[in-house]
Amino acid sequence: MSNIIELSDVYKSFDQGVYHLEILKGINLKIGSAEVVALVGPSGAGKSTLLHIMGLLDSSDSGDVIISGASASGLSDIKRTKIRRSKIGFVYQFHNLLPEFNALDNVVMPQLIAGISQEKAEKRAKVLLNKMMLGSRINHRPSELSGGEKQRVAIARALANRPRLVLADEPTGNLDEKTGNGVMDMLLELSNDEGISALVATHNIKLAARMDRTITLKDGVLTKAV
Repeated sequence: MSNIIELSDVYKSFDQGVYHLEILKGINLKIGSAEVVALVGPSGAGKSTLLHIMGLLDSSDSGDVIISGASASGLSDIKRTKIRRSKIGFVYQFHNLLPEFNALDNVVMPQLIAGISQEKAEKRAKVLLNKMMLGSRINHRPSELSGGEKQRVAIARALANRPRLVLADEPTGNLDEKTGNGVMDMLLELSNDEGISALVATHNIKLAARMDRTITLKDGVLTKAV
C-alpha cells in the first residue's frame, strides 16, 4: 500500500510566557492510500496541532511531512497553499460554512478558487450533495440547515477538489449520537467511493472503532497504533 502522507520525527513546541510547552515529540506516522484512521487522545494532547501540521497550516520545529512522496519541508507559503488546495480537504468541529451562501455555493466556492469552471464546479457539487442526501437542500443557507446537514455540507466541501487526504477535527463533536453516526456513515462511504484517505480526530471510541485502525496521542507521543 502506497502512503498518502508520512510524518518523520516531527517535533512541535510553543513558548507561553515563561513556559516552554513541548506539544509533539518525535511523531512518526504513515497513512496509506484509501485508509481511514482514527486519532484519539485526551484534550490538550496535541491532536489539533498534529492535524494542522499534516495539513500544512502550521510548520513543525523539526522533522518532515511527506505528501504523495514529496517532502513539504522548506516549501514557500504559496507552494504549501497549492498543495492544500489540490491534495488536502479539511472538516472541522464547527462547520465554518460561509453564512451568506447556500449549500451549493459553499461546495462550489473552493473549486472556483482552484480554477475549475462554474459549470463543472456546480456539477461536482450537486453530485456530492446528493450523495450526502442533501439534494433537496442545496439552495438553503447554513442558518436554514440542521447541525447534521451543515456538517454534511462541510464534508462535501472538503471533497470538492478531489483531495487525496481528508483531515477531520472532531467532525461529530457538536452532534448528538444518532446524527453523529449518520454523518460518519456518509464520510466513510464517500471516502470509500472516492478512494480518499482520512485522519479523523475524535473522542468517540465507538466511532473510532469503525475505522481501519486507531492511533492514540498522549503527552505529545503516539503511544498506540492498532
